[in-house]
Amino acid sequence: MKPEVTAFFDEATATVTYVVADPETRQAAIIDAVTDYDPASGRISRQSADRVADFVAEQGFKVEWVLDTHAHADHLTATSYLREKFGTKSGIGEHIADIQAYWRTVFDMPYVAADGTPYDRLFRDGDTFSIGNMEARVIHTPGHTAADITYVIGDAAFVGDTLFMPDYGTARTDFPGGNAHTLYASIRKILALPEATRVFVGHDYLPETRKDNRWESTVAEQRKSNRHAHEGVTEEEFVKLREERNAKLGSPRLLYPSLQVNIRGGDLPEPEANGSVYLKTPVREAS
Repeated sequence: MKPEVTAFFDEATATVTYVVADPETRQAAIIDAVTDYDPASGRISRQSADRVADFVAEQGFKVEWVLDTHAHADHLTATSYLREKFGTKSGIGEHIADIQAYWRTVFDMPYVAADGTPYDRLFRDGDTFSIGNMEARVIHTPGHTAADITYVIGDAAFVGDTLFMPDYGTARTDFPGGNAHTLYASIRKILALPEATRVFVGHDYLPETRKDNRWESTVAEQRKSNRHAHEGVTEEEFVKLREERNAKLGSPRLLYPSLQVNIRGGDLPEPEANGSVYLKTPVREAS
């Protein structure tokens, strides 16, 4: 099976949203959609999500699923918006409940139920589901966070932040629940897929070695030349490299706004007593 895959690149967050369609039935899924958010003004818009929705309408696709690969820490998801717009189902990995349990305490959001709500389906490792006549399979690929999953749909794997393009490498592992040893094992699962499998990544941060954004490679290319995780890299070497890189990274610009929204599937926090909605930033003394 070879699904039709259309990518939408969000310049502001370097995020890639995918529309994955069955060419026979014209049924489709949307993966890792983006809500536009300006932290300086506090304004939210749906332009990026509407661009995806307009494309779906133009192509005559019927959206069966709106999916997330994990609770993103660098952009606000548009899953709830598109789920409602298309009257369809949403899905994410079952370990979103662990992410909700941690971050609802950080943000003092007791109304967040640590049970995967509001997603319609919580996928376990090995679960399958359908998009038209295509079977999709779920692989639990933690390490970046505890909840990351990969969707394998026909000859395509949507890996979220587990892998990036070969010339960029892999995702950080220093978020709560992240672990470099675990990420190494997850990458091995992906690289065990057939060599011709198309690998679609969740971001492209444009390394200095090229001028254009890219988001598609193959398992064969990743095995051969991923700068962090090619076949010749041992677990010990990978963990050392990954943890050294983690130590040099600052927090994502939209870390706190993203997580407050994304643990609710894209819904904003509940309004305060004055009727306004706020996105909180925890304050700590400098060490």
